Amino acid sequence: MLTHLTLTNFKTWARAELAFGQITGLFGTNSSGKSSLLQLILMMKQTREATDRATVLEFNGPYVNLGVYRDMIHGHDEKQSLSWDIAFDLGKVLSLRPGRPVHVVSGIIRVGGTVSMEKMGLTPEDLKYELGGVRGELSKSKKRAVAYDFMIDESYSRPKRTEYLYVDVQAPIKSYIFPDNLKVYYNSNQKSEKEFSDNHHNLPIFELAYEEQFDCIFYLGPLREYPRRDYLWERSRRGDVGARGENAIEAILAATAAGEMRSRKPKGRRMPFQAMVAYWLKEMGLIHDFKVVEIAPGSSRWQARVQIRKGGTEALLTDVGFGVSQVLPVITLLQYVPEGSTVILEQPEIHLHPLAQAGLADVIVETALQRNLQVIVESHSEHLLLRLQRRVAEQTMPADKLKLYFCDVVKNESRLLPLRLDPGGRIENWPRNFMGDAFGETYAAEKARLEREDGGSAG
Repeated sequence: MLTHLTLTNFKTWARAELAFGQITGLFGTNSSGKSSLLQLILMMKQTREATDRATVLEFNGPYVNLGVYRDMIHGHDEKQSLSWDIAFDLGKVLSLRPGRPVHVVSGIIRVGGTVSMEKMGLTPEDLKYELGGVRGELSKSKKRAVAYDFMIDESYSRPKRTEYLYVDVQAPIKSYIFPDNLKVYYNSNQKSEKEFSDNHHNLPIFELAYEEQFDCIFYLGPLREYPRRDYLWERSRRGDVGARGENAIEAILAATAAGEMRSRKPKGRRMPFQAMVAYWLKEMGLIHDFKVVEIAPGSSRWQARVQIRKGGTEALLTDVGFGVSQVLPVITLLQYVPEGSTVILEQPEIHLHPLAQAGLADVIVETALQRNLQVIVESHSEHLLLRLQRRVAEQTMPADKLKLYFCDVVKNESRLLPLRLDPGGRIENWPRNFMGDAFGETYAAEKARLEREDGGSAG
């Protein structure tokens, strides 16, 4: 799970630094930079999934399309470098033995990098890994443009010592992988098989841990597919519901075919996957029942059917309120991903009535806590926020597991304000015009009414 992110020179952000909770909420005005914070993470994910090892950063892919370097660098100034530092809680302990007799054990990994645009294209400047005080850094030589230096800092050891290993090696691969000839160097220069094992295999451990974390990040965007009258399912299992929710019905069918069960509480009653999805749709006040059924046995064509009210007739998903089909991928994704995953949701409340928006907050809170998920939400919903605050006050949502941020723009640069919650769920540093000015609107309307009434009386 993500714990920290620092970035510089990305889109409207000259610099941003944020800590993640189990649930993290990003709020703010339009074009304030909320989505950009998520886009950097998504860019790193699609870079990890890119098949071309020569790719430094995958700007355009299945999750985000950023154009070219000039489009996404801060101020559109190609002379500036883009850098980032990202940290994960691995959910497990990694063991390193970088230098005998020291043995390092840690569950937190930090990965950082810097890239710049040069005549030959996008070029990595450095790559940094850190685990439990062990730091490996691959940096571009200041003396020779094509040379890179590798440094291992073992300052954690006793007695304190720092070792620097300078080798002419290639650039990082895909911005996060140590080059092959650095690994070959270890293979050919270790004094013993034991020393080779201690050093050489540490590099792939870093990389594998990094890749595993990005493989556990799932994304649902703000624009979702229209529902269809029927769905063809080839009995395959998708990795997620798709960035536009286009695979939500297939995910439901795959989980149902696998006999997957879900429960609302740690020791609560377990129910079939479809029943859990139907429960939350009903709990949000959207429908009475939901199911996905095959049109005819063996046809491989399925329909999503809903019952709006108890005792009412069934209707297809296409024939009921649009909000049901738009929130269905959100509920499905939260139940479908493996436990321990990170789920990024952009505007999950879209097309929902305010009461249902508040109910969606309960879906997120309860599912995240029950399934040990991390959920990052970018939202404009005051009702979702208020329900999160209420659950903190009721101690349903631990305050220390909730991180809230307000994004704003000052002099054409995005700014990030961490919102402080007290134990009662109140925001102690409520920003001006955070969720509009409801009091101001009420005051202005009442003033106008009084002026009209006074004017009528005078006439």
